[in-house]
Amino acid sequence: MVKFNLNGEEREVDADPNTPLLWVLRDHLDMTGTKFGCGIAMCGACTVHWDGVPTRSCQMFLGDIEGASITTIEGVSGAAAEAVQAAWKELQVPQCGYCQSGQIMSAAALLNETPTPTDDDIDAAMDGNVCRCVTYVRIRKAIHRASEIMNA
Repeated sequence: MVKFNLNGEEREVDADPNTPLLWVLRDHLDMTGTKFGCGIAMCGACTVHWDGVPTRSCQMFLGDIEGASITTIEGVSGAAAEAVQAAWKELQVPQCGYCQSGQIMSAAALLNETPTPTDDDIDAAMDGNVCRCVTYVRIRKAIHRASEIMNA
């Protein structure tokens, strides 16, 4: 039995400690906002926050998160997350939408750390978040817009 905080709520999961967190979320906890993309931490679709740090859940194992605080797209909140979500809607960022939960999780973490990011900051923070619809220009623009919303 592994105990951890998930989206502000204490949870216990009885599963093999070598199970990737992605599958614990999707298969054991019925939380499907975090997506499977590649399974090798290269695409970013499965990004969650582990103690506030964007992390690929396909390569996090249940046994490693005992006592940790995990935030998924279903539980992300705060000024940065709200600004990112507002900017995403305003600028109509998603096309197919599949990668967007991971993109939003990475963008929110960036803005929590760097409220007024440069293009270089954005590129570094979003590196490894693949968008198969290639909406990178809209994503960057939305992060700048989210920064404006936060700093208004």
